[in-house]
Amino acid sequence: MVNLILMVVAAISLVVWLIQEIKGRRQMQQALQWCAEKRTASDADSLRQQVLPGWLEWTYRLVVFAWFAWIASVVLLKDGDFALALVVLTIVAGIIAGLDRFVFEKARQAYVNAGNVAVYITYFVKQDQDSLKSEFGGMLPIAENARSFFPVLLVVLVLRSFVIEPFQIPSASMVPSLEVGDYILVNKFNYGLRLPVIGTKILEVGEPKRGDVMVFFPPNDSRYFIKRVVGLPGDEIRYVNKQLFINGNLIQRTLIAEVPPLQPVTQILSEQLGNVDHLIHHDKRIYRGDFVTTVEAGHYFMMGDNRDNSSDSRVWGQVPEQNIVGQAFAIWMHWHSFKELPNFNRVGRIR
Repeated sequence: MVNLILMVVAAISLVVWLIQEIKGRRQMQQALQWCAEKRTASDADSLRQQVLPGWLEWTYRLVVFAWFAWIASVVLLKDGDFALALVVLTIVAGIIAGLDRFVFEKARQAYVNAGNVAVYITYFVKQDQDSLKSEFGGMLPIAENARSFFPVLLVVLVLRSFVIEPFQIPSASMVPSLEVGDYILVNKFNYGLRLPVIGTKILEVGEPKRGDVMVFFPPNDSRYFIKRVVGLPGDEIRYVNKQLFINGNLIQRTLIAEVPPLQPVTQILSEQLGNVDHLIHHDKRIYRGDFVTTVEAGHYFMMGDNRDNSSDSRVWGQVPEQNIVGQAFAIWMHWHSFKELPNFNRVGRIR
């Protein structure tokens, strides 16, 4: 629903601006030509009232209201795709900025700087001359906003799509490595460059390695998940009595602590996955059963470090290669809720 509203609002913005720039500009120039011939206005304010079509203002307000309605839908419905929104905003702003700069700008400025219109404007005081030329030959508000925001949107889109993207940890499935409220950085380059939104890989760079912490979309789900890569294509994965076997080899782990001390329910263990030494949690009160599978070609088997409190490949299956988003590599802030202040005690690389 939110994405549909976004598309409608973007289309409305583009259509309204084109109508303003083509039809509204023609009306403005015709009125300005008539005023120049008849000398109807004695001051700048009077000329503006006679030249500027009134509907330009209320159609601009309509566009502003439509964008506020979309923002409200995002907040109220808690839905929408930020990547899609960024792409749509960048495309619409780019189209408007490009057309305005390379198609319309030269003609409208030439109009106010030539003929009897230019002569008529010189009858006003110098300060008014500049403002009138700016208003009658300059950008309309929609185009002005688009040309201001487009470079910023384009830089953000490129950085977020191909370099680094921030994420926030919403669940405890990766405790103790990642806690609820951790803000992390995800490398979008290590596993190959992918087009935003559709996720098609356009450049091979590298592949996930065992032990990597990876952000991805699970099968048949549009939400981002973050887990650790346990199984690579072709691996046999066995999880028996809370012990992990890969290709028949027991993954070594060392007990670090049991908490709370008097009646321990949680085990904290160190586990070696590939070249990665990291911590995991086991809940002594929970037993989820055993699991055996072989990882398909082009797929990855993902598990949370909080082994007994994680929805992962044991529940929803293996992750196809095209669902990969990137490799999580660092925590840059921790902010659990708006009731607390952000802190930077957990800043550092993700193990």
